[in-house]
Amino acid sequence: MRLVFDDQLGMLNTHLIELGALCENAIACAAKSLIENDKTLAKKAIEVDKNIDRMERDIESLCLKLLLQQQPVARDLRLISAALKMITDMERIGDQASDIAEIVLIADVFNKENTVHIGEMSKATIKMVTDSINAFVRRDLELAQSVIQYDDVVDKLFDDIRHELVSQINTDIHNGEYAVDVLMIAKYFERIGDHATNIAEWVEFSITGKHVDD
Repeated sequence: MRLVFDDQLGMLNTHLIELGALCENAIACAAKSLIENDKTLAKKAIEVDKNIDRMERDIESLCLKLLLQQQPVARDLRLISAALKMITDMERIGDQASDIAEIVLIADVFNKENTVHIGEMSKATIKMVTDSINAFVRRDLELAQSVIQYDDVVDKLFDDIRHELVSQINTDIHNGEYAVDVLMIAKYFERIGDHATNIAEWVEFSITGKHVDD
């Protein structure tokens, strides 16, 4: 029975890695669509989000199956419950990448000079998502904690973008609509970083039995 359970846990890890890769793809497509003014990539990010939604439901079903059929012990129970929490955050990451793509489709936000920090934010958030999933699969507490600390980098980039946009509005009031759209995009990236932090905190819980709220 334990062998079957371990096989299913392995399947859970594999699915989480696949879901993480989809999240990375959605973020990358959304960011690149903005930086290169590529509407096709924006539409791709929205399609990837739909795949994320489907995979989230599949993983949720697997987790419930493990809970109901296998009667896991305490450590395994923490791991499965953490996975259930994580996929909720991963689904939200897909939603926010899709939201960024939708802004690119309907608004005029293409500006090479002003997308430098956005590009940096996208790379930083992809790193956070990747590392948080790897921390879960490897049961790596140190890596999970590094993700939590790295959120400060994303927050700093958001502040830099916000200050730049305020300066642009002060220079020319006609930049207002553009600034609001770009600030919203930056805020979505900042939220993606928050969700990656949540994932890392649930990884910490699955290993130690303690959550940051405790």
